[in-house]
Amino acid sequence: MTVTVRLFAMLRERAGRDAIELELADGARVADALEALRDGTALGEALERMPVRAAVNREYVGSDTPLAEGDELALIPPVSGGGDGARPEPGIHVRIASEPLSPEAVSRAVSHPRAGAIVTFQGTTRDVDRLEYEAYTKMAQERIAVILRDCLESHELEAAAAEHRVGSVPLGEPSVVVAVSAAHREEAFAGAREAIDRIKAEAPIWKREVEGESRRWAEGSAPLHWKMGERAGRSR
Repeated sequence: MTVTVRLFAMLRERAGRDAIELELADGARVADALEALRDGTALGEALERMPVRAAVNREYVGSDTPLAEGDELALIPPVSGGGDGARPEPGIHVRIASEPLSPEAVSRAVSHPRAGAIVTFQGTTRDVDRLEYEAYTKMAQERIAVILRDCLESHELEAAAAEHRVGSVPLGEPSVVVAVSAAHREEAFAGAREAIDRIKAEAPIWKREVEGESRRWAEGSAPLHWKMGERAGRSR
């Protein structure tokens, strides 16, 4: 069977392309695909040293997940959280865009008659000339929508919104904006904090720091749910 392996950020650069068509035996699992990539491609060293999370058809999965003909297997390097998406459902707004973000517009997206508090968070570029963001856009939008939905329920929010920028973000400009509304400030602050913390940990978005001639991928954290002791899909 044939599966398409999607590559991002440092893995894409190492391979020199953003996708690989991989031939596997029927009944192969994610671990088998990663083993084949480790042994038969230029990704071997990177997959040995880097904690990589797998996603099949835009859902995080474990190494023992079976694969089927035509599946899309995405290799998610440590994320360093970052097309358009509007409202996936009432009360939720998600957007990933290449143009500058408007905190005011994101804040307006969560206005609600029952809201007594609106909290808005901006993550801005600092210390370097610019940041360059890359995203697995469709999966990132879906994942952020799940995060906002969870925050709506767990913190009794009225509405939640998040926008993330991709491409080049100059010094001082926002790369991510999160806004939530709630009846009371305690719920609003808690909901905004959980939303941005989880977006940075779970959304497949990567950033590269650029200062002068220096360009380097920011060290990320292993995506949430990555199992300790599991590297490149191989358990100890």
